[in-house]
Amino acid sequence: MLKIYRIALTSALLIHSLSGMADMIGCGTPARTDGGYGPYDYTDPTHYREKLPVVNNYHFSPRVENLIGGQNDNVASAGGDLSYTLMAFPNHHRALAAMVRLSMKENKPKPYGSKYSIECWLDRAIQWRPQDGTVRMVYGNYLASPKIKRYKEAIPHYDLAESLLKNNPNLFYNMGLLYFNLKDYPKARSYAKKAYAGGFPLAGLKDLLVKAGQWEGQ
Repeated sequence: MLKIYRIALTSALLIHSLSGMADMIGCGTPARTDGGYGPYDYTDPTHYREKLPVVNNYHFSPRVENLIGGQNDNVASAGGDLSYTLMAFPNHHRALAAMVRLSMKENKPKPYGSKYSIECWLDRAIQWRPQDGTVRMVYGNYLASPKIKRYKEAIPHYDLAESLLKNNPNLFYNMGLLYFNLKDYPKARSYAKKAYAGGFPLAGLKDLLVKAGQWEGQ
């Protein structure tokens, strides 16, 4: 019960903190007042089935997701179409991940054509659906990325993602990388074992641990 209480308390404090931060830095709220499409919930089966195809067909094509450019061939950046997608579906997991990659690619907190900064989009997604574990994982991945390196800030997001997603090999692998970078090798090894037991295919984390003399067993 104590562990559950701590998770719930941490979640409540983080949600409150991030919501306030979003308002302070001008991120607004996910609720729309401009009459635009949405907002809809990416994790809602009805919204996913009935509303998502409209956005994906016209704004979140493979060209946009792969950051080749905008939906139209004459638009160089995917930022505008990703913005439209995230206004309509604030917790669109793949669009959030693509916006993170675009921010890294352009080396800008606010990618070209984007309405908000990447952290605004992530904060808005949390405001929209606080219990969406995949959003927490995407946020943690951003903070723990090689360019950002805000490892300790990533931990609460990863912890909440773990409590919400349960057994997710991709999450375990990323948490293992985080703890490896923090030189907490026992935790890095533990999450690596969980990731590989769940079928995660990349050996990069194991190789890092082996090279550091921190791997045990097969």
